[in-house]
Amino acid sequence: MAQMKPNSLAVFNSNDIYPIGADSTMPFEQARDILYLSGVDQEESILVLFPDAPDEKYKEILFVRETNEHIAVWEGEKLTKKRGQEVSAIKTICWLSDFDKVFYEIMTQADTIYFNTNEHYRANVETETREDRFIKATKKKFPAHSWAKSNPILQRLRSVKDPIELDLLQTACNITDKGFRRVLGFVKPGVWEYEIEAEYMHEFLSNRSKKFAYTPIIASGNNANVLHYIENNQQCKDGDLILMDVGAEYANYSSDMTRTVPVNGRFTQRQRAVYDAVNRVKNDATKMLVPGAMWKEYHVEVGKLMTSELLGLGLIDKADVQNEDPDWPAYKKYFMHGTSHHMGLDTHDYGILWEPMEANQVFTVEPGIYIPEEGFGIRLEDDVVIQEKGEPFNLMRNIPIEADEIEDLMNR
Repeated sequence: MAQMKPNSLAVFNSNDIYPIGADSTMPFEQARDILYLSGVDQEESILVLFPDAPDEKYKEILFVRETNEHIAVWEGEKLTKKRGQEVSAIKTICWLSDFDKVFYEIMTQADTIYFNTNEHYRANVETETREDRFIKATKKKFPAHSWAKSNPILQRLRSVKDPIELDLLQTACNITDKGFRRVLGFVKPGVWEYEIEAEYMHEFLSNRSKKFAYTPIIASGNNANVLHYIENNQQCKDGDLILMDVGAEYANYSSDMTRTVPVNGRFTQRQRAVYDAVNRVKNDATKMLVPGAMWKEYHVEVGKLMTSELLGLGLIDKADVQNEDPDWPAYKKYFMHGTSHHMGLDTHDYGILWEPMEANQVFTVEPGIYIPEEGFGIRLEDDVVIQEKGEPFNLMRNIPIEADEIEDLMNR
């Protein structure tokens, strides 16, 4: 609210419940922005912020669907006005049926409305959202108002984490740690990728995680060279590696871990050499995540680290580097994705990439080397918090990653 223009209001809508077919729907996932601003995790809710409202009670308004005994029996308890106040700390709670009347009144008092558009750099949305429909209808009904966008404000707010958020992220990472340790004792030649996925899910649910934070990747052998492999339906063979990119959700916050382990509990000499190279890049890249660092320059520096390791592994030679295309350097043949992304309520969380990094932003660090001609790929990933001074704090510091420790745990 402090960053809004004078005499403006902002509106945030819940997500829809999306249909699958017949009477089936996907599980409800709250729109992250209204959840972040209000704590309300319920469908058909609307948050309105109007800092300069002439009437004090309309400075913050939460609209929720009116509940009754019938709804409570069939769908479960919904927010009452009293419970809505407790959850959100917003005093003015209205039923959704009153939205049009109240909204018209306050819009006549405001000059500008902030629309909540999705401007994440990876966003590719083909479905019309509840927010989209609201924007379309409001522009038609109030054509003389000025429009502004709330996304840049939210990108900056959400990218810097509060201590409470860091605690939730740490809990999500701790649950992921438990899942990984469980899997290390389970993996052996002949297991199926989906059985490993099930072991993670068992441990996550047992620790009050609702679900995977994102679709898990359990990729054995050459499957690891498909960056977004999610079929998880192949048998794990003796001598192969398994790349596992998984993370637990906790209280709507995401963890994001990648570990690569040998099916039979022992790395070959070549696998170990590549593994240690990836781990060195990860450790050195992590040290670069400091306040003031720039996203673009960071990735250029990580590319230099990876180039050095690939030369040492004999995957590229000096001629490849001398003749490389500046827009697609030689190292990209074996490491073709970015090294870090913001973490938080979304696995690929909000953060403005052309602004300097700040303390208490949370990033993944996830270099990889993918060698289809040798039948394996290795990626290692931790989640880290940028500190005011010194190296980032690793939220996954307790999750085994050194090759010797992995082998030891798998062979106990």
